[in-house]
Amino acid sequence: MKLLYLVPNVNNEGGVARVLAIKTFYLIEKWNYQIDFLTQNKGSFPHFYNFNKKIGFHDMLLKGNPIQFLFDYKRKLNEQIELLNPDIIIVCDNGFKAFLLPFLLKTKIPVVLEIHSSLHIIEKENESIFNLIGTQFSILFKKLVARNFDYFVVETPESIKEWNVPNGIAIPNPLWFYSDKLAKLNSKKVIAVGRHVYEKGFDRLLYIWKKIVKKHPDWHLDIYGKSSDDLSLQKLTSELNLTNSVSFYNPTNDIVSKYHENSIYLMTSRFEGFGMVLIEAMATGLPCIAYDCPCGPRAIIENKSDGFLIKNGNESDYVEAVLSLINNESKRIEMGKNAKQKSLNYHIDTIMPLWDSLFKDIKSKFSS
Repeated sequence: MKLLYLVPNVNNEGGVARVLAIKTFYLIEKWNYQIDFLTQNKGSFPHFYNFNKKIGFHDMLLKGNPIQFLFDYKRKLNEQIELLNPDIIIVCDNGFKAFLLPFLLKTKIPVVLEIHSSLHIIEKENESIFNLIGTQFSILFKKLVARNFDYFVVETPESIKEWNVPNGIAIPNPLWFYSDKLAKLNSKKVIAVGRHVYEKGFDRLLYIWKKIVKKHPDWHLDIYGKSSDDLSLQKLTSELNLTNSVSFYNPTNDIVSKYHENSIYLMTSRFEGFGMVLIEAMATGLPCIAYDCPCGPRAIIENKSDGFLIKNGNESDYVEAVLSLINNESKRIEMGKNAKQKSLNYHIDTIMPLWDSLFKDIKSKFSS
């Protein structure tokens, strides 16, 4: 079977690129899929993650104002699709142009929209009234247009409710590793992973950590992820006098070993499509604490069993949860064991047959 993935870029350190690298590698090696990627504006190379060498990478150079860009996109997109002639097209793009694809494509090839984020995305705090109106219009537009895709795949049942589309299917992200080794949970370190963007809420985490170190100044927070251009989190860390208890690190391909060095995983995202880092951390035996944001964490964490799920934005409850784990190593160990067990639900050998079955069903339906 031949698949074509449409995605803005796969040469970054983001979660979508990593998930696509994992899934397509498995599809090729397990079931001999033929896979191509079509990116935009030099979005193919160099790769941060390990993509299968059998994948074909293609790129469209798009220029001009938004109208020119869109017409150029339509023309080059249809040319590439006609040339590659896939059995199924999978769109991994949350941008405005992606939702226009049902109206831009001149093909009868089935199209799957694969979404990796929450519908309710706000780019920054205190947006103007005009931006907020634009955001609400964007949400309404996306919900309506999503119905025009042949299939709509999200990562959790909660996301299907959020989008409220009749053609929705929930398939979680796969856990790409199995670790017999577990974190010892006796270090005085906690970890968080993600890009330094508003969505991930690391500013909220720093205010929480300010209260933690007042009671436990010997504990340390490590944050792994790509920094913002303005280094706003580093500046906030300095303003809060946390430079001795917070360290920032660049993205790493060896994140598993970093989980092993810590005792707790912290997530303070404002919204998530899934939360790949949660199942990764849980696979190494880390208890996790996350805000119950829309809408990934609630599908993964069982509150007070394998971690804590805190009402979104309730800082005092979050601080209390962190302190309860810091003060009780036996609770960390118990929750860590439960977290490890929970992670098995997301093993790649369990998740990827769902994709294989979906693709085969689509091809069969559209070939008949």
